[in-house]
Amino acid sequence: MPGCLYVVGTPIGNLGDMSPRAIDILRTCDFIAAEDTRVTLKLLNHFDIKKYMISYYEHNKAQKGEIICQRILSGESCALVTDAGMPAISDPGQELVNRCHELNIKVIAVPGPTAFATAVAVSGLCTSRFTFEGFLSTAKKSRREHLDDIKHEKRTMVFYEAPHKLCSTLEDMLETLGNRNIVIVRELTKIHEEIIRTTFNGALEMYKETSPKGEFVLIIEGVKDTDEQTEMTIDQAVLYARQLMDNGQSASNAAKEAANISGYKKSEIYKLLINMGDK
Repeated sequence: MPGCLYVVGTPIGNLGDMSPRAIDILRTCDFIAAEDTRVTLKLLNHFDIKKYMISYYEHNKAQKGEIICQRILSGESCALVTDAGMPAISDPGQELVNRCHELNIKVIAVPGPTAFATAVAVSGLCTSRFTFEGFLSTAKKSRREHLDDIKHEKRTMVFYEAPHKLCSTLEDMLETLGNRNIVIVRELTKIHEEIIRTTFNGALEMYKETSPKGEFVLIIEGVKDTDEQTEMTIDQAVLYARQLMDNGQSASNAAKEAANISGYKKSEIYKLLINMGDK
């Protein structure tokens, strides 16, 4: 008789968030499929659990996925865990879950903390409707296409990002989306948890002084109806850029930001801006 796949949520930082049911499943299942067995071993040791683990991650998911499914079909139960949070959310576990459904293997949820939902809850931005966008691609073309697709999105948007890519991501978002309100949630449930409410410009200015550290969730304000209905003249765009320069920005950066919010070309605004300074 086939076994089942348990999709088990684990803490995103604070081990006190581990549920009694999740602990029980990890103790009683036949084996654990873990994203990083070293990380999961620390969790198991904390709760005094000894269990066989099989490594399952992005670069071995095809081969190991079939091994896991065959073991379940032979009657074993498997607990799928990721390094932190719910498996299968921006995670190769999604493909294992899908494969189990294709093979009519029973999939059972064991809910636990999820970084994106937790971050949205503490952001203070609109939570009635939001869209989870996951990680931006590292490929420049794909990143650009992704951001272009969402620049008119009215719902709150949620992204994950790693510290070494954070500043370049914020720069790309500023260039494509304009200077939006953003909430940066860092190191959720950990000692250095931080909730920063700012703008793209404010965040970039802040990280000039301090290098980003930890894991980040970015919650970005959607386009407001008034933003879409308001049309800025070229003279207003140039005046806006002039004000940015008065506040310390370079002519190039001021023209870029004015272009983002007005729809005019940066080169057009920059030329008029320079001519204004000559008068």
